[in-house]
Amino acid sequence: MVLEKAKIMSEKRFTLTEESTGKSIDLPIRSGTHGPDMIEVGSLYKEHGVFTYDPGYGTTGSCSSAICFIDGEKGVLLFRGYPIEQLAEQCSFIEITFLLLYGELPTKTELDEFEADIRHHTMMPESLGHFFNGFHHNAHPMAMLMGVVGSLSAFYHDRMDIKNPHDRDQFARRMIAKIPTIAAAAYKHSVDQPIVPPNNDLNYCENFLNMLFAVPAERYEISPVASKALDLLFILHADHEQNASTSTVRLSGSAGTNPYAAIAAGISTLWGPAHGGANEAVLNMLEEIGSADRCDEFIAKAKDKNDPFRLMGFGHRVYKNFDPRATIIRKACHEVLEELGVDDPLLELAMKLEEAALKDEYFVNKKLYPNVDFYSGIIYKALGFPTNMFTVLFAIARTVGWVAHWAEGQADPEARIGRPRQNYIGEAKRDVTDIAKR
Repeated sequence: MVLEKAKIMSEKRFTLTEESTGKSIDLPIRSGTHGPDMIEVGSLYKEHGVFTYDPGYGTTGSCSSAICFIDGEKGVLLFRGYPIEQLAEQCSFIEITFLLLYGELPTKTELDEFEADIRHHTMMPESLGHFFNGFHHNAHPMAMLMGVVGSLSAFYHDRMDIKNPHDRDQFARRMIAKIPTIAAAAYKHSVDQPIVPPNNDLNYCENFLNMLFAVPAERYEISPVASKALDLLFILHADHEQNASTSTVRLSGSAGTNPYAAIAAGISTLWGPAHGGANEAVLNMLEEIGSADRCDEFIAKAKDKNDPFRLMGFGHRVYKNFDPRATIIRKACHEVLEELGVDDPLLELAMKLEEAALKDEYFVNKKLYPNVDFYSGIIYKALGFPTNMFTVLFAIARTVGWVAHWAEGQADPEARIGRPRQNYIGEAKRDVTDIAKR
């Protein structure tokens, strides 16, 4: 649909000249709606016998996409062209889900139909629920989430033609509907409680909270504060361009793998502490600091280049100025703490750490502001989520972005199987010596 806008070929060309031979090559330049131009380097090997080298792919464009755009210098985040600030204030997570999947915000009729279909798919297959009994009682919920989502490949393999748009859409809705159910079941297993089935009279976030915290023996009252805060956090985490987990999903999808397996690969990548595990690392850091009285001591440690201690949840690889999501979530964080009136020494410590960092010249000059992971971890703790569920909550939200990018990749006529190259630095060719002479 709008993908073609991101594939505009510029009239400009980029000329590279090989110094030793004087041989030149003109490379086409591709322009998008926003962002820097990109040089197409696909002909470099054919013409000059060389590859490009970019560890971490920090300056490499792997695809064209119409889903999300980030300007890290200006602190801009757009979903399908809409600023995240407007979406967070005016829309629900289900509206954002529709937007990311289909490119436009839904009408009331479209939203009602979409939400009803999502509710229709919330239940897990009965036999899938038994999978959790095979996990150790103290297994990390992310390990269970990864395994069970991957196992969905065995349940729907005969109903998934990735080249069929209708099948792709059914997968998208089924995956988005079932991920909270699976996540809640993983939590229930970890605390040795019975799995609570979905209640389709509730909205997306209310249903998840009920499956997570309700028990058969007593009535559970869903907190409107918790539901509203969770909806906002899901919006802010729904997509973030070509991050490590999204790129993993697209790379897996490029091989034509079953899409549930591709999402499981994204979950395993998100689990890394440098990615989705960052908000869990924030709480672990706060526990290491221990109390607000030691705040100044650990800020000094963070500024000491010879000390390995680092403040988790400060700064961002992409945002060089400020994270627009952090601006939104900071306000929500303070509102949630005030409304809930939670008395927790770690939350008091977090607020003091935030205040100190925002005033400290070192952090201000380096623009190491608290990011979305810092605040999301604080909110999750205030709402009663255990630390090992933080990344699971991230995965529920990011499933929307993964599914949207997977579907876009399958529909892209330029897509081909991902196959990065390497700079080989191993041994040169050598002969095998007989084992008796080694």
